[in-house]
Amino acid sequence: MSEAPAPAAPVAKKVPTPREHHGETFVDPYEWLRDRENPDVVAHLKAENVYTEAVTEHQQPLRDAIFEEIRRRTQETDLSVPARKDGWWYYSRTVEGQQYPIYCRVKAAEPAEGAHDGGDALGAWTPPAVVPGTPVPGEEILLDGNAEAEGHPFFALGGAAVTRDGSLYAYSVDTAGNETFTLRVKDLRTGELLPEVIEGVFYGLEFDPDGSRLFYMVADDSWRPYQVRVHVLGTPVEQDTVLYQEDDVAQWTGIDLSSDRRWLLVGIGNSEYSETRMLDLTEPGAALQLVLGREARILHSVEPFVHAGRTRLLVTHNGRQGGESTAANSTAPDGAAPNNMVSLVDLAEHAKPLAEQEWTTLIAHDDAVKVEGADVTATHLVVSLRRDTITTVRFAPLADAVAAADGGHAPSFVEPEFGEELYTAGAGVSDFTAPVARMSYTSYFTPPRVYDYVLATGELLLRKETPVRGGYDPADYVAERAWATADDGTRVPLSVLRRASVRQDGTNPALVYGYGSYEVSMDPGFAIPRLSLLDRGIVFVLAHVRGGGELGRKWYEDGKKLHKRNTFTDFVAATDWVASSGWADPGRIACMGGSAGGLLIGAVLNLAPEKYAAAVAQVPFVDALTTILDPALPLSALEWEEWGNPIEDAEVYAYMKSYSPYENVHRAPYPKIAAVTSFNDTRVLYVEPAKWVQALREASTSGQPIVLKTEMDAGHGGASGRYEAWKDRAWDYAFIADALGASDLLP
Repeated sequence: MSEAPAPAAPVAKKVPTPREHHGETFVDPYEWLRDRENPDVVAHLKAENVYTEAVTEHQQPLRDAIFEEIRRRTQETDLSVPARKDGWWYYSRTVEGQQYPIYCRVKAAEPAEGAHDGGDALGAWTPPAVVPGTPVPGEEILLDGNAEAEGHPFFALGGAAVTRDGSLYAYSVDTAGNETFTLRVKDLRTGELLPEVIEGVFYGLEFDPDGSRLFYMVADDSWRPYQVRVHVLGTPVEQDTVLYQEDDVAQWTGIDLSSDRRWLLVGIGNSEYSETRMLDLTEPGAALQLVLGREARILHSVEPFVHAGRTRLLVTHNGRQGGESTAANSTAPDGAAPNNMVSLVDLAEHAKPLAEQEWTTLIAHDDAVKVEGADVTATHLVVSLRRDTITTVRFAPLADAVAAADGGHAPSFVEPEFGEELYTAGAGVSDFTAPVARMSYTSYFTPPRVYDYVLATGELLLRKETPVRGGYDPADYVAERAWATADDGTRVPLSVLRRASVRQDGTNPALVYGYGSYEVSMDPGFAIPRLSLLDRGIVFVLAHVRGGGELGRKWYEDGKKLHKRNTFTDFVAATDWVASSGWADPGRIACMGGSAGGLLIGAVLNLAPEKYAAAVAQVPFVDALTTILDPALPLSALEWEEWGNPIEDAEVYAYMKSYSPYENVHRAPYPKIAAVTSFNDTRVLYVEPAKWVQALREASTSGQPIVLKTEMDAGHGGASGRYEAWKDRAWDYAFIADALGASDLLP
């Protein structure tokens, strides 16, 4: 009996739409697909889903197998390590069979007073012993994500905040997948919701110390957060006031609290420079105060604190060379400290012109170490840094660090050691007065660990390692660092992951994964789904290409704007290394990336389609030029600092047009391609991959299937429930494994 013929791929009608810029006209035949209200558009996307399902139907058993492997390895009934704040232990837990976390708390057994008085006080910061699946005495449920999601196709928590006295809980939820949230306030004393409901809020919400006011963010029509609003509890929402509004369409606004929760910090900026304003929440009637303006063109973050009776600012910034005692030389065009330095400055200094302010260097600039951020507790300085692609943390007593800096000396830091080459370590301050800092640690094959770092002694107390079921043994896997060489001689770091039993004999399938934008780094981290690929003999290679932040600020700057092509050619060089390394069969290499990493995949497929057997582009930004040319589209104006402004600059327009994936599709043997998108995505609109797939099918000479899968109820991150997310990952991985002939588990 002969096989049924392959179904015909949907063909969208062509409606020529001209786009004119800088004397050049581009005629786009598929721009009409942007109209999401058009029934023909919805019908086309549904037809694409039907076609995709038909073409990939044979992969369903493999999807089911990978999903079951993920589920079998995951501790489905589990909970996070409780974190102490204001006399309560806060945590979340999951229950087998339920999609979403349940957010909870229990009363702390001991008061937080005496936090720095020694061992007895440390006992007050030992998390309660709670067992997954066992009822916790005195547990209060703040929010049950499963109850909130009931009756909705999507659920995501945008943010949450608790008043200092623990009586009120504010939270925001998205039930559509468009990252626009509804804010509510719950009275934890009664379990009742307050009458106020605030629609259309963005990420970010904070209470003031006495709980009388709630600060929240609102985005404009282009999905740019631009307003900080204030809601007074008990008053009509219509009376909410605007604390700050940012009218520059190329600036993003956000809010945060200082570690001691005395100040509300309003940050405005983009990827190249920023501005900070502060509001003293302890002073009735205080006004928002400008601390460091955008005219300085300094990319920075600010952490205010009170030490020895002085209010000082810890400023992490790229503005000056180490050792400068004033800000007079702080405005070098490219930043005089591209990897950042940390300075101390009295709050009162900001009343002076920038060039007259007295700044003290706490941490000098280092070409080999990127300072990612600095924070304070009541007693210690906490510095996050990146060295040789790896993130870690250093600690120093705050008094000693300040005294050293004021005396013109470099402070002495302590850095915990973990014994692995490739890992990710971070630290957070859950409570300003705590004698411990909560640390996270993971590596490619070490499941996430939570430590409490004892600030006074440097002791690391392991609180939890995420359990992995199913007989997982990290010794079965290997993670190694390798280096590819780009066309211009630049060495590109690679992370090469594989089963220990895989041999370097040139026969294995391989997957190359990349991102390479916005200074985002692909740091080592454990991932249960990835094990399903490794267990099928696939060598998984992460290409840390330029445009990311793995090797400091210059690594990022060498992969943005008019240097963006380096991102793509680095990835091709990484692929060439894989093909020649002996770890892979050159004919069995696939590639994958998402969002801006989807742009990377689209550009690479235009450059070297013959190097890949398959590709998965997740929510791919493949029509970048069209999007950025329209400031009314979501986030477009904000993108100018990443890609350049093609509206004003003809050189940027021509450069972007030379690599934008959709506009550079040409007759070539494109491999099997799956473009995965979401109808409600507000970051990368579904229309981009929809257009791209049409162009690819028309141009490809290979005859390989090119499919579009659209989640009709999801957002940028895909489906919201954990089981649905596992199914999405299983779909992507099954597509790759099938294309590479690697469906079966290794013996």
